[in-house]
Amino acid sequence: MRRLLIFLKSYVKECILAPLFKMLEASFELIIPLVVSAIIDVGIADGDGGYIARMCLVMVALGLLGLISSVTAQYFAAKAAAGFGTKVRHALFAHIQSFSFSEIDKAGTATLITRMTSDINQAQSGVNMVLRLFLRSPFIVLGAMVMAFTIDGKAALIFAVAIPSLSLVVFGVMAVSIPLYRKVQERLDNVLGITRENLTGARVIRAFHKEEAEKGRFEEALESLTSMQTHVGKISAFLNPVTYVIINAATLVLLYTGAVQVDTGNLTQGEVVALVNYMSQILVELIKLANLIVTITKAVACGNRVAVILEMESTMPAEVFQQPGSMSDAQKGEVSLAGGSSPGLGGTARQSEKNIMVRFSNVGLTYQGAGAESLSDVDFSVNRGETVGVIGGTGSGKTSLVHLIPRFYDATRGEVLIEGKNVKDYSQEELRQKVGIVMQKAVLFKGTIRENLCWGKADATDEEIYQALETAQAREVVEGKDGKLDAFVEQGGKNFSGGQKQRLTIARALVRKPQILILDDSASALDYATDARLRKAIRQMGEKPTVFIVSQRTSSIQHADKIIVLDDGKVAGMGSHEQLLESCEVYREIYESQYKKQQES
Repeated sequence: MRRLLIFLKSYVKECILAPLFKMLEASFELIIPLVVSAIIDVGIADGDGGYIARMCLVMVALGLLGLISSVTAQYFAAKAAAGFGTKVRHALFAHIQSFSFSEIDKAGTATLITRMTSDINQAQSGVNMVLRLFLRSPFIVLGAMVMAFTIDGKAALIFAVAIPSLSLVVFGVMAVSIPLYRKVQERLDNVLGITRENLTGARVIRAFHKEEAEKGRFEEALESLTSMQTHVGKISAFLNPVTYVIINAATLVLLYTGAVQVDTGNLTQGEVVALVNYMSQILVELIKLANLIVTITKAVACGNRVAVILEMESTMPAEVFQQPGSMSDAQKGEVSLAGGSSPGLGGTARQSEKNIMVRFSNVGLTYQGAGAESLSDVDFSVNRGETVGVIGGTGSGKTSLVHLIPRFYDATRGEVLIEGKNVKDYSQEELRQKVGIVMQKAVLFKGTIRENLCWGKADATDEEIYQALETAQAREVVEGKDGKLDAFVEQGGKNFSGGQKQRLTIARALVRKPQILILDDSASALDYATDARLRKAIRQMGEKPTVFIVSQRTSSIQHADKIIVLDDGKVAGMGSHEQLLESCEVYREIYESQYKKQQES
């Protein structure tokens, strides 16, 4: 939680004024028992109605001043708390945006959503309550004790015993409950994770008739959360009865002592009433403090959970620049070639080296927490303008391979180079401008078609957009919608079919006119004819991008300049369609499984 306090720096004035005004209100409240005492001892005892009226007006004035002070304090506390919550949300969202896929996989989507919403709300409430009550309640408790000593030292000793006893109970409960509230939030994460899985996988659950099983799993997680919340609630509920017992016992002793003192003439009746009022104020404030402690414990637990995410360092900072003297081996080789220090290589070799767009140099990839490499010893190069097909069985590492190019993940061994430069030495902005990628799952955002396509290029003209749509075979999709480019897109693109969404996401990548275009199984929902037209249109693009096509269909990649066959994370074969049919058993099996019927007929 301490890590989050820096977000209150802009609200130092509010953080000072809110408690000050609250303590000013508390000061007025501490004076009221003395006014009541004077009314009893002077006004009522002497039958002076004018004095009673004047003292009542004083009480009204103190009440109004207290109200003004309280409202002012509430304003400053709310302003600081709301500003704190806003800044933390902005910082957390920006920090999450800097995460690589590895950090997002590690934290989990459900956890990130909980911390962005529920946890920050709880921390914000904690800040508000602390500014309003954290100083006010102790101030009244100690102030009431001081005022009691000004009335009668012997009777005030009861306060000196009651207050430490109450403090011991309150802070003891806080010490026990803080770790438990952290466990409550962890179990809430689990419930949210199961809820998210059920909502996103509703169709699969129904297809396999697993509704009852999922209900059972959800109820089990909910029961675990409920039992922990009940356990913490019982501990927190322990505060009120114990507090009341101590205060009421102290009040009884005070009344007895006061009665004896009145009989001996050491105290007046008004002073005894004032002492009882001060004891009542202590009771009210300690109950408030107890509830405040519960809120603070939740806020601290939630704030610590938010701080954990903020302290999680991204393995890929937003801006990464090549350090002097940190040339990759491939770049050193290129410099060597340019300088002519390798007599065995002539101008043709230098030209060939410069023509390489993407190179994988002995690359290995191990995901965080994985026991073995997902990619091993991947080594190949791709020239500018070439089309590369990537194929293999499920789980063979196709998506992992292409995700290394835009640096969604970092190679744990070897190097990935673009134009002879390690992808780690590019700034993210520069790298992502070079690469356009269409993911396996087609995602559209709520808004208009134009707004979605302009993700590829913010200032894209209608001509550029329609050119991209033409290439992606998506122009008919747009033309068929009311409003054309300004047609509304529902959240997740729910008002479009799977094939329409895929074509629009391909168009979004093409608007940018990237040097490298990656199609990660992004035409799986297209029919063979549309898929063929799409591939032909991409080949005819004037920019001649280097294209990587990841596909399960051999028909989608058989005309590629080069085909890479992956098997269990390793390159099982590389070459043209004809070469692989002769030399690569894995590719031949995939091809024959898809075309066996046609060959037999």
